[in-house]
Amino acid sequence: MESGAGDDFRDHIATVNQEGKRIWIFPKKPKGYWYNKRKSLSYILLLFLVSAPFIRIGDEPLFLFNIIERKFILFGNIFWPQDMYLLAITLILCVVFVIFFTIIFGRIYCGWFCPQTIFMEMVFRRIGYWIEGDFHAQKILWKEPWNMRKIAKRTLKHAVFLIISFFISNIFLAYFIGIDHLIKIQTDPIGSHLGGLITILFFTFTFYGVFTWLKEQVCTTICPYGRLQGVLLDANSMVVAYDHKRGECRSKIHKNEDRKSVQKGDCIDCAHCIDVCPTGIDIRNGTQLECINCTACIDACDNMMDAVGMDKGLIRFVSENGIKEGTPFVWTKRVKSYSILLIALLITLTTLLLTRNDIETELVRQRGSSYSIDNDGLVSNIFEMSILNKTHKDFIITMKVNDKDGKLVNIGKQIILKSEKQKKVGFLIQIPNSKLEDGTKKIKINVYANGKLMETVKTKLVGPYI
Repeated sequence: MESGAGDDFRDHIATVNQEGKRIWIFPKKPKGYWYNKRKSLSYILLLFLVSAPFIRIGDEPLFLFNIIERKFILFGNIFWPQDMYLLAITLILCVVFVIFFTIIFGRIYCGWFCPQTIFMEMVFRRIGYWIEGDFHAQKILWKEPWNMRKIAKRTLKHAVFLIISFFISNIFLAYFIGIDHLIKIQTDPIGSHLGGLITILFFTFTFYGVFTWLKEQVCTTICPYGRLQGVLLDANSMVVAYDHKRGECRSKIHKNEDRKSVQKGDCIDCAHCIDVCPTGIDIRNGTQLECINCTACIDACDNMMDAVGMDKGLIRFVSENGIKEGTPFVWTKRVKSYSILLIALLITLTTLLLTRNDIETELVRQRGSSYSIDNDGLVSNIFEMSILNKTHKDFIITMKVNDKDGKLVNIGKQIILKSEKQKKVGFLIQIPNSKLEDGTKKIKINVYANGKLMETVKTKLVGPYI
């Protein structure tokens, strides 16, 4: 976006000075229409994030990402390493989804949906306002020498931050080990789950460091998403932007002046948009990688425009072409292409999920075996089948050769496959030698679970070459 300023701001991020030292920022507490919307959405997402580990569908949690046991659960459905292609498609779908919305709405995910931003702005920052006051009070407290007042406020704030970080750590861990295992770690003697306790403490201090020291640096220097905007955004992307055509030339306001007659823009240079920015930028310089589209500057500007009797919307959701030409959002070929790709991925994933079997089999010939033939000319091949139960139900497994000349003989007792378990079973397949062609015959084996056909496996029998 164009603006009245030069481009020197693009040579460095707003929170680092020319010597490379960090500039600590203290954003003003935002208020207004967009902030209220963002608060409501954030609290809904926080409630879901905290409650999701306790929600169960049947006997399974809503979500579980157990990397150690290679077990993943999405919406109560269990996914195993054999289903990794489904998780890969899901990840690709999420990436395309984020790219799609970035092309249209810029970095709106960062400001409205990202857990880092939600916890930082709606939890930790608000606690900071409650204990230390608004940005002016925080700046004064930062600069003043250590005294009892400062020690008391800082101690209280960091104690609360540590408690919340500990809580977040437990919730975060519940997504990876399950709430039942987490409760065991919390309630059993420390010696029984020392590794779990160390993990919780590690993540506690990690979150504490992120939300008390790194803060906006996660968005501006660590997260690569901001840098992707340079290749994802175009002149039609709807972003939080300053209307330079209306705002320039900016200047302070004077009582009873006619700004148009003296060729002044609507920007009164109050700097409120800078004061509320959680990443410390001046939105009037144009679109920047640090901007997370949180809309705090929109509320600050609208409040000031309302106070001085000017029209709101000097800073708003708008595209570059929208400012230059006054055009609305356009569905370009680029947006349409990503829309088609997104729909195709959704259809593919939905189809694969609907056709996914409850069990999965892998059939191999027993290692080191070939065939045997008896006096009656009956050829036998020994096979081993690995059967995985992807559900929380128990199954009785039966198998049958889908060939009138073939016969399957189980080795062992009845096959009972427990929930979420994998089992290997051995069996013989027998067929008259006369039915082989050039010493081989292709056959199919039907696998049934509780009498229902689940899978048909193809294999090849071998025998003497005649």
